[in-house]
This record gives sequence, structure tokens and C-alpha cells, in this order.
Amino acid sequence: MSRSGVVAAELHVGSVPAAAVLQAVRTGGPITRDQLVLATGLSAATVNRQLHALTRVGLTVERPDLVDPGSIGRPKNPLTTDRDKLCVAGMHIGAKRTLLAIADIGGRTLYSHAVATPSGDGNDAISQLSTQLSELADRFSGRRLMWGGVALGGDVDEHSGVVDHPVLGWRRVPVGLRLTEALGVPVSVCEHVQAMAAAELLLGFPQDGGGTGLFCYARETVGMAITFDGKVRVPARGAGTIAHLPVDAPLLAADAVQVSPLSTTLQDVIGSEALQAAALRRGQTPEDHELLDERARVLGQSLAMMRDVLNPDAIVVAGDAFAGHPRGLAPIQAAFDAASHTPWPLELCPSRFGLRVQEGAAIVVALSVLYADPITSVTLSAD
Repeated sequence: MSRSGVVAAELHVGSVPAAAVLQAVRTGGPITRDQLVLATGLSAATVNRQLHALTRVGLTVERPDLVDPGSIGRPKNPLTTDRDKLCVAGMHIGAKRTLLAIADIGGRTLYSHAVATPSGDGNDAISQLSTQLSELADRFSGRRLMWGGVALGGDVDEHSGVVDHPVLGWRRVPVGLRLTEALGVPVSVCEHVQAMAAAELLLGFPQDGGGTGLFCYARETVGMAITFDGKVRVPARGAGTIAHLPVDAPLLAADAVQVSPLSTTLQDVIGSEALQAAALRRGQTPEDHELLDERARVLGQSLAMMRDVLNPDAIVVAGDAFAGHPRGLAPIQAAFDAASHTPWPLELCPSRFGLRVQEGAAIVVALSVLYADPITSVTLSAD
């Protein structure tokens, strides 16, 4: 952990024995020791050692009350995560609103609500938001707060927690430091689309982290993340961008960028402001099918371009731009199928979090280090 209290998020399925056992209990519980041996591939002795350590720090608990009364022979006490002792606090900072959330160690949201993202100076804004999250965490005084997490756009230094956010006008804002000062616990800070992809891997049930995946988010901004075999790729120099991808969108593009199709980018046409401006120019409403059809086509074609380059095993999409068409993903899928040059079909999958994708991103950043190295992270948070 750095002197600032910031720890880089661990956006992958844990591989150390304690992480493997905790994951099996979390995703398969109530579960017996014998079942854990089968689920993890670890020896019975190793499973017992890890369970002893996990129970000692308050992460797992035996549940004799869940023993099947009709079972034959000596009863075997099932185990579950201990959802009553610990909690984490997370926030997702968006261009217009920020979601604040408290969750237990299983990833279950205990409480969440949204506030307006403060405008103006970034230091003042993150101080306000950190204070609000701290006040929310104080309502759960019966639990020990063990970690904080922040998911947001922009250029994020995961090791220092310092952020540049062009949309908000933030420059070198110490997001991690401000939050750890407010919460008094270690904090992780992560680019938000990478965090959303991690939520699909770590908080989803059942888990399937194999192969290569592409996660794409489109709301007021657009972004993507790539996963390889249960791990979100985090480039050393920050997340890349797909906002500048050229698109042909004559209805949605503003007059100023209609010089040629290549002068219009995905970011120019993806958000609600672009939709409203196009509707105003055309004397229509933002719900007009012509405009929504064009946005669906643009999204499908852009996804096809990325698919042909990366050839992922799965594509997951999230955000209002994907959810806003009255026929759902169907027109986006049709445009994707028509534009892709890869010969085998691939079905686009909506995020399993639906409208709560920002909530999942906030929570998984706060939980990721715990899931990667449970014993060390609980010890670290208690120091």
C-alpha cells in the first residue's frame, strides 16, 4: 500500500488458495468442506487451513442451522460468507451524477443512492463526494468498514489514485487520497469501464471467466475493456479510447461535423445531448425511431469493427445507448451481423447488472483486492 492509502485494484479472479476457497464459498454457498475440495481442486488439508484463516478474519462462517435434517450419517456443517461483520464503500463518478453504495463482502448492495456530481474544482468536488460516502458508511456502524473504491472515467493512475477527467475538467485530482482520508481505510481507484467489466467477472453468478471478452459501455461517453481468461486488461499507461472511431450518422451528426462521414466520431453521436440536438434540428422528439435506428446502426457497426479486430469469444454491452431502443438489442445485433466480416455468428449479451451497472462497478473496485488476496487485504485494512 502506498503512503496515500491507495492500493491498485485487482481486476481478476483470485488464484491464491484463500481466494479460490472464498470464491467457491461466495458463489456456491452454502457449501460443505467436501464440496469445496471438489470445487477448488485443492486438498482437504489445504481447504481446512484456508477456511480456518478465512473464518478467523470474519470472511466465512459455519452454518449448522442449514444442515439438511434428512441427511444420513454425521452432519457436515455448510459454510457461507459472513455477511454481517464487514462492509465496503464504493462510488461511481459520472459526468452528471455520482452513485454512492455500501455492500457486504459477498457483493450484495446494502444501500445505494445517487447524488449530483459537483461541478467546478475537482479537489472540492471529490472532497464533497468523499464526505458524503463517509457519512453513508457511518450509518452501518455495526459493521467494520474495510475498503473503499472509486470507479470513474478519464485517465486514472491506479497506483496513486490521481485522475485527469477532461469531461469534468479535473486535472491531477488526488481522488484516492481524498477518499482514504475521509474513510480511514485503504482505497482503490479504477477506470469505470474496466470496473464494469470486472463486475461481470467477479460479481456475476455463475462465473465464467474463460476465453476472451469485450465489454462495451455507451451512455454519455463510450468506452471498452478487454478480458483475458478471468482478468481485465489494465494497460500500463491507462485505458484506451474508442470515442474517436469514425461513423456515418447523417441524422445524428451536428451540421458542423457533416463535412464528410469520416469527420463524425462515435462520441459525437452517442449521448443524450446529441440525440436531443438532432431531434430539435429535425423537429422531432428524441424518441423518434429514425434517430434511435441510426444510433443502433452506428453502435452495431462499431462493435463489428472491434469484433473483427479482436475476435473475442463474447461481447457484453451496457449503458443507456444500448438499452434505449424500443426493440432492445435487436437492431444493434442486426447491424452488427451485417457489418462483421468474421464468418461465425456471435450474440451480443446485455450486462447482467442492467441499470445497476454503475453500482456494480463501484462495489467491485472496493472488493477486488479482497477477492484477490483475502487474508492480506483484511489484515491491511485493519492496520
